[in-house]
Amino acid sequence: MAFLLIAFADALAWKRYGFKYKCMSRLLIVMTFLSLSSFSFGQITGDWFGTLQVQGVQLRMVLHISESEEGLVTTLDSPDQGAFGLAVEKTAFADPKLSLELTNLRAQFEGQLKQDSLLGFWLQAGRQFPLHFGRKAKEVAKLKRPQEPSLPFPYQVEEVIFENPGANLQLAGTLTLPKGIEKPPVAILISGSGPQDRDESIAGHKPFLVLADHLTRHGIAVLRYDDRGTAKSTGNHATATTADFATDVESAMQYLRSRPDIDSNKMGLIGHSEGGIIAPIVAARSKDVAFMVLLASTGVSGKELSLMQAQSLRTFDVPDEEAFMAFNERAIDLAASDEELEVIRTQLTQHYNSVRSVMASMMPEGSDLDAFIGQQVSQMTSPWSRFFYNYNPADELEKVKDCPVLSLNGTKDLQVLANVNQSEIKKALEKAENKDVTIVKIENLNHLFQECETGAMSEYGQIEQTFSPKALTIISDWIQSKTQ
Repeated sequence: MAFLLIAFADALAWKRYGFKYKCMSRLLIVMTFLSLSSFSFGQITGDWFGTLQVQGVQLRMVLHISESEEGLVTTLDSPDQGAFGLAVEKTAFADPKLSLELTNLRAQFEGQLKQDSLLGFWLQAGRQFPLHFGRKAKEVAKLKRPQEPSLPFPYQVEEVIFENPGANLQLAGTLTLPKGIEKPPVAILISGSGPQDRDESIAGHKPFLVLADHLTRHGIAVLRYDDRGTAKSTGNHATATTADFATDVESAMQYLRSRPDIDSNKMGLIGHSEGGIIAPIVAARSKDVAFMVLLASTGVSGKELSLMQAQSLRTFDVPDEEAFMAFNERAIDLAASDEELEVIRTQLTQHYNSVRSVMASMMPEGSDLDAFIGQQVSQMTSPWSRFFYNYNPADELEKVKDCPVLSLNGTKDLQVLANVNQSEIKKALEKAENKDVTIVKIENLNHLFQECETGAMSEYGQIEQTFSPKALTIISDWIQSKTQ
């Protein structure tokens, strides 16, 4: 689903007398990994079954390793996320170690084969997750998700493909159309950070599926699509920035204009987390956006948000808060600077190595410290991260003058703090002299708009509710009031 994930606020955190890495990433999107070793390809080829524990959810993972003329080839399935046959771009085996890389997710796996088990770590955004595989599949308890709709649907469902010619890619999605309504209004759903599928699948939930179902049942057509380079959409997600994703939304709008069965004069955007940053970019340069809904969107710069998250998402005490924040701020400043990229990478590596001995003492057994640091440096210097740190969504919100805006946030959202961000969103829209703005903070909802206890990311998968009915009603009622 996607919630806003900032590259470095994931950064390093203090534990005991030093730093320990803590990831805040909207992960969940399906990952690639592998661990192996062996004395022959025959020992590692075949199917391997494992379970990844993330945010309170068990995700089954299946590796299919085969031998070709060029060497080993690996694909990955994540059945619980509906992802199958994901290609692993690099499979490198040197007895007893195997490395896998999926560049589109900026992820890799490092591990070893021990008899009939593959033991290793999945690495993404600088964090390592233990991941073990065996030759037999293990049963995983089926998650209870009572809000997910089931057939038959009381509306039309159509699989669609549209093009972003400027980026030379195709986007695949689902268009749901209410029955019995001629030319209904339509909403485009824009996902949060990271490669997201059309349902914004995360922590065993499908927020966009539930939201699209609710809106369509209430007379509003909905287009939701797989992010570029994800699921059935083409392109490369890893090299794209927030600004690039805005062109994908514009391509979705262009496609909808070609549909005679919807009212393109009543076409709006619903953006969640980073999607709430993308939506104002589009609305600021297009008069065709009839309404805009911001869900847990930010009103401050990426740098500010990252530093906020370094505090709000931390689950442990630090001995020196000022030093902790100074370390984070310095890392972000380096990553966001105008220096040459190789210079920035060198500076960041030196910055992390300044606490190398402490970091080494905190690393999981069998992991590689240099790889750990390299992953973090790579993540922080990605095109997306560098754009994000320097981008302030208020600049675009100040240009949204005539488009009605609804901004929602939960009071227990720890990823995008409601008070600060809603206040800045309101200020920016007031500066734009926008006269149709509704700001709502909903009690006891987290970043995914679930009713929750603490708002911690670890709760996401444990909560049966996917999307608060109260929030769903606010959204549909508001859109109906603006499109009648």
